[in-house]
Amino acid sequence: MSEQQTASLYIVATPIGNLSDMSARAIEVLKEVAVVAAEDTRHSGHLLQHFSISTPMISVHEHNEQQRCEKILARLQQGESVALISDAGTPLISDPGYRLVTFVREHGIDVVPIPGCCALIAALSASGLPSDRFSFEGFLPAKQGARRQSLENLANESRTLIFYESPRRLQAALTDMSDIFGEQRLACLARELTKLHETITTRPLTDLLAWVSSDHYQQKGECVVLVEGVKQQLDASDSEVNRILALLLKELPVKKAAAITASLLEVSKNKAYDMALKLQQK
Repeated sequence: MSEQQTASLYIVATPIGNLSDMSARAIEVLKEVAVVAAEDTRHSGHLLQHFSISTPMISVHEHNEQQRCEKILARLQQGESVALISDAGTPLISDPGYRLVTFVREHGIDVVPIPGCCALIAALSASGLPSDRFSFEGFLPAKQGARRQSLENLANESRTLIFYESPRRLQAALTDMSDIFGEQRLACLARELTKLHETITTRPLTDLLAWVSSDHYQQKGECVVLVEGVKQQLDASDSEVNRILALLLKELPVKKAAAITASLLEVSKNKAYDMALKLQQK
């Protein structure tokens, strides 16, 4: 921290599971700042104790961040550096901190990142899915209607999609993804990263859903779900979708014809179903 002569707000990444992932620089900063702003002081207290860090803590979480901004700014303006940490990983990534960082930057305070663990990057690096372009979507809505609408909005996204998901909603989310993105779209479940029971599995969505549904143990712990983006060069035109649907509708009911068409042409089931209904009404 010696390179910084004035007070700064340090954004410090902490381990997402394995404490050996804590960087030497992170430990040094946490020992030298005047105060550590933690998402949960009780949770982070164990981390600081493990590394013999005795720096006092204050809480900064989603319910008090706005109120804490003024107090932290006052300390920074008095020459006291502050470190911000979350419960695990890199602060601000689906964690509190955005308001605080924006606020202190507006008042001319330096914000210094101390990089380290980040679950979405760890998962992406080991998933086997394209990593040159990706979109982090955070947590999907808890309610099915809003969740499906969010997924529909992403159905034609060509970048690898990355989601954080509650283990309680994992099976429901994978079901909706399979319906909307198509059963054969590749997806990865990265669970309990860096921990004892780490699992990283990449399969077509239909296979991933079946595996998770049959093994309740896979519906526990911290989950990252990654979904391969749509292959734009393979996208079927509406005329091709209509052609296949027209053939299948001669022999099959609407739902079955739409499902087969969606799988063959890698379009969403909902789109194929809507187009099948329109064809049937002609």
